[in-house]
Amino acid sequence: MIDAPLPPGRCGGRKKNEVPMMVNRIGLRREDKNEWERRVALVPSDVRKLVDEGMEIHVERFPRRVFPDAEFEAAGAVVADDLNDCDLVMGIKEMPVGSFRPGSAYLFFSHTIKGQPFNMKMLVELVEKRCTLLDYETVADETGRRLLFFGRYAGLAGMIDTLWTFGRRLQALGHPTPLLEVEPAHRYPDLEAAKAAVSAAGRRIAAEGLPEFMAPAAVGFAGYGHVSQGAQEIFDLLPYVELTPGELAAFVETHGGLTNQFVKVVYKEQDLVEPKDAGREFDLRDYYDHGDRYRSRFGPHLKLLTVLVNGIFWDARYPKLADAEQLKELFANPTPPRLLTVGDITCDVDGSLACTVRDTTSGDPVYVYHPETREAPSGFAGPGLAVMAVSNLPCELPRESSIAFSQALMPFMPAVARAKLGGDFAAAELPEPIRRSVILWHGVLTPDYRYMQEFLR
Repeated sequence: MIDAPLPPGRCGGRKKNEVPMMVNRIGLRREDKNEWERRVALVPSDVRKLVDEGMEIHVERFPRRVFPDAEFEAAGAVVADDLNDCDLVMGIKEMPVGSFRPGSAYLFFSHTIKGQPFNMKMLVELVEKRCTLLDYETVADETGRRLLFFGRYAGLAGMIDTLWTFGRRLQALGHPTPLLEVEPAHRYPDLEAAKAAVSAAGRRIAAEGLPEFMAPAAVGFAGYGHVSQGAQEIFDLLPYVELTPGELAAFVETHGGLTNQFVKVVYKEQDLVEPKDAGREFDLRDYYDHGDRYRSRFGPHLKLLTVLVNGIFWDARYPKLADAEQLKELFANPTPPRLLTVGDITCDVDGSLACTVRDTTSGDPVYVYHPETREAPSGFAGPGLAVMAVSNLPCELPRESSIAFSQALMPFMPAVARAKLGGDFAAAELPEPIRRSVILWHGVLTPDYRYMQEFLR
């Protein structure tokens, strides 16, 4: 079916005398990760362009999607109750077990390449049904640089939510502040409204100050990539002074009266880890290739920061920034630590931060982690560390994040539409960035992903 000649109408945008080409019918699925997910991989304005180029786009009905079904219909898409007739189904988040058709092809963020246990049943089903799986996360150039991502929007929404969390945590501790003006990102009509609210809170902080007990309030950003940049874009609307990691300890010691500004610190890899071998110097390439040769050096900074915003890539090859014992020790002293809030935007459960013991949703976004018991009850009150760990933060800015993602995806769509999904992998005629994204081809792990076989056992 996939490689059969197109029936009449499949090339609706074909110019006069142009030879019809074989085009895969593309389906945009409804998102069902949770009630907050309203994004879409292609927005109506871009669907219009693809239809005009001769592609057939089907859109699964979804009243909650940020772009109404009527906008897709007006753009030339077929709005349908299901996508059973489509050759390639595209979504955003993982699809639930039981929703895959034998022999079909899918493109979404599968969250499987690290062997994430919560998605292995899904991967097993895709293998057993001999499906083809492409993953946006692994669309990359020849250097390995990712080309499709929501990182900036995770950072934007994550920082808004972290400031909201911080304000509520301070209130629970008996210290109301201007940060109570900030709401979670999903409660604003758009990004600009959220930025306006953060700016207003910042003006009040500059005029009224923050509680003296935590002055100076230091906010640390672990990482400097797209996620961190998005988070900093929001934070920079507040009054702050920026320091290097090496300057922080002395500044905290000498500026206990600074209440009308935050302190901002950005941590790069060399600030977070060090070689286990004391005779070796830090080398970024060596760290990426041999993370097991390094250990965390971040512990002393946990004692200096008030808020930690985590935006780093992490997997089991690399040392944790803060393990359970470090956090337990931090909170063991009679004097409460300075660290009050963690915004774990990357949200690797039991990953780089031991306090991320579970992910959360936009409806129940925050828990207080107790380092002694490792319990994590929802809310802002109680002993321990307030943790915001929403797993799909970009969905809180659904319109802006969908538009940006769709624009990044558009250059690849003609090749995806013409891909020979029914033949051998070697003959699929995929551009290299898309070829790198293929995890399964007819149920078989492709060469770059054969290491994942151990996750399937």
